[in-house]
Amino acid sequence: MESYELARACAKALSEKKAEDIVILNVSDQTVVCSYFVIASGKSTTQVRALADNVEEQMKKQYELSPVRSEGLREGRWGVIDYGDVVVHVFNEESRLFYYLERLWDSGKNVERYED
Repeated sequence: MESYELARACAKALSEKKAEDIVILNVSDQTVVCSYFVIASGKSTTQVRALADNVEEQMKKQYELSPVRSEGLREGRWGVIDYGDVVVHVFNEESRLFYYLERLWDSGKNVERYED
């Protein structure tokens, strides 16, 4: 599976659980860590955990992919799911505004807003 396809599949899984403001960032020219960030918000800590759980569940079910690692999901403020070339960030609204990853990684042409 290509990295962009995986990023889109993760965004779709987030959308299925009503994530807000889903963004796919191509960061391949800016870092060697990964090629894409998928960033989304949930309205509550419970929704943040549910969003992350659905991404992991759908990637396992549909593509037999498990994350390399995941962190921060228990607290429900900012969780990271690492699939190697694609890293998914799920925030609550307050944490997303504070860290504002899109601003840090936006090069003017690498941001895609996900829409179903």
